[in-house]
Formats: sequence, C-alpha cells, structure tokens
Amino acid sequence: MTVFRFALWNLGDSLTSLDELREKLPSLGDGSHWIASDASERFGLVSFDEWPEDALEEARKLIGSDPVAGEEFDVLD
Repeated sequence: MTVFRFALWNLGDSLTSLDELREKLPSLGDGSHWIASDASERFGLVSFDEWPEDALEEARKLIGSDPVAGEEFDVLD
C-alpha cells in the first residue's frame, strides 16, 4: 500500500522566508516534494515514499520550529 505524508509550516513568525528556504533546502528523492504558497506564507513537504527524515530535520532547523500540521494517509487504489 502507498502512503501519502505531509508536513506544513506557517512562515509568518519563522526565522526564514520562502526565498531563503528555496536557496537552502536539500534536494529530495523521487516521491517527495517541497511545496510552498507565497500568498499564505506556508511551506511544506509531501511524500509518497519513505519520509525523508534528514530533509525534514533540515527544514525544522531553517524554519526554527516543528510543523504546525502533519498527517499520514493510506492511498486507495
């Protein structure tokens, strides 16, 4: 079974901006993607594969906080 995971941050009160994150974030393997919304100052990570723990930890360090939301879902085929 495939699993979809996501983590979401609000950047309004963070230590960084979306532009800074775009410059500093590590690349991700297949099945994972960084997501962003400039309008709402939100940033996140989605994955259809194994959770990229190193990348998630790097985002936590850059932002200065844990995600405000995170979920895991089974993908129904």
